[in-house]
Amino acid sequence: MTSTWRDWAPDIAVGLIVAFFGLFEASTTDVYAPNSRLSLLFLAIGVAVTVAVSRRAPGVALALVWGICSLQVLSDVPVMIVQLTIAAVAFCTARWGSVTTVWLSALSIPLAAVIAVLYVGSRGPEALVVRIGNKGLVNNLYQLGYTWQVAEAVLGMAVLAAPWLAGLVLRFGSRARSARDSQAAAEQDAARALVESEQAREIARLREEQARLARDVHDVVGHSLAVILAQAESAQYLDDVDTSALKQTMATIATSARTSLQDVRTVLTATQQPATSRTGGLDSLIEGVRASGHEIVSTEVGTPQPMPPELEVVAYRVLQEMLTNAIKHGRRDSPVGVERHWEGELRIEVRNVIGAEDPADPALTQPIATAGQGLDGMRRRLEAAGGRLDVRRREEPAGPTFTATAWVPVRTVVA
Repeated sequence: MTSTWRDWAPDIAVGLIVAFFGLFEASTTDVYAPNSRLSLLFLAIGVAVTVAVSRRAPGVALALVWGICSLQVLSDVPVMIVQLTIAAVAFCTARWGSVTTVWLSALSIPLAAVIAVLYVGSRGPEALVVRIGNKGLVNNLYQLGYTWQVAEAVLGMAVLAAPWLAGLVLRFGSRARSARDSQAAAEQDAARALVESEQAREIARLREEQARLARDVHDVVGHSLAVILAQAESAQYLDDVDTSALKQTMATIATSARTSLQDVRTVLTATQQPATSRTGGLDSLIEGVRASGHEIVSTEVGTPQPMPPELEVVAYRVLQEMLTNAIKHGRRDSPVGVERHWEGELRIEVRNVIGAEDPADPALTQPIATAGQGLDGMRRRLEAAGGRLDVRRREEPAGPTFTATAWVPVRTVVA
C-alpha cells in the first residue's frame, strides 16, 4: 500500500517521543560496563523504531520486538522503562495486523512473560534494583520466595494483554460497523434495483400497450381503408344509369367507414380489445370483403371449436390483416383463397395472386423479419398468444402467389 509522508507523520511523531525518553533514560542510567550505555542507546532507538512502524506494519513491529528482546537477553542488557511502550505494539498487532500476526502476537504475550520470569529469575531480584531504585522492595521480594516471579509474570502479561485485547475489541467493532455499512449499502442497492426494475417493467408495459394500440389501429383503419378504396375504384367502372349498384357501393363504403370509426373509438377508449368475438366474426370479415367487389373463395375444414375471447380477437385481427394485404396487393381479376382448418388448432391461410404492377413491393419481397407494420404486427400478435405465422411467395402458372398462413391456438396457454 502506497503511503505518503503525511500519512506517516503521526507514527513518526510517536516514534520521536519514545526515542527522546529512551535516549534520556539511557544517558542517565548508571552502568558498570563501558559498552552498556551504547547498548542502552541502541535499545532505546530500536524500541522507538518498533513503536513507529507498529501501526503501518504490525508484523514487522512484532518481528522487531522479538529481535530486540532476544539481543537484549543474549547481550545481558538491562531492562529499560521505555520498553513498556511495547504495549503499543501489542495493541497495533491486534488492531491492524493480519490474521497470522494476530495469532503470533497472542502467543507471544505468555511466551514473553515466561522468558522474562526466567531471565529475571536467573539474575535475581537485584537486576530490578536499577530500574526500581528501592532496595526495601527487593528485600520484600526475597521474603516472598517464588511468589514474586508469578506476580511478575501476571503483571507482565497484563501490561501486554490489556492493550492487545483493546485492539482486538476495536478490530471486531470496526468489522461489525463495516458489515453494517455494507449491509445498508447492499439494501439501498437492492431497493434502487427494485425501483429501477419496477420502472423498467412499467416502461415495457407502456411500450407493449402502445405497440398493441398501434397494431389495433393499423388493423382496423388499414382494413377499412382497403375496402373503401376497393369500393371507390369499382364505382368508376359502373354504368352511369346503374344507380342501384352505385348506391350499394356507397352503402358499403359508409358501412366500412362507420365500423372502422366505431372500432377505433373502442380501441382508444376501452382497456380491452373491441368486441369481435361474436359468433360468425370471421365470416363477417369475409362477407365484408366480398361486398367490396372482391371474389373470395372460402373453405372451412373440420368442426369449429369455441375459443377464449382473447384468442378470437387474435384470429379476427390476423384474418383482417391478411384480407387487407390481399385487397391491396392482389389482382382484382383473381379470387382470394381463404382456408380455415380446425385440426387441434385453427390454421388460417389466405392466398392471392400478386398484381403485375407490384412485382417488387417491399411488403412482399422483403424477408418477414423486415416486412411492413402489418406482417410484423401479425407475427407479434400470434407469438404473444402462442401461435406462429408463415409468409411465402411462390411462382405459379397463374402468376406470383402470396400465401400467408397463421396458426392460432384454440385454448389459452397457461405459463
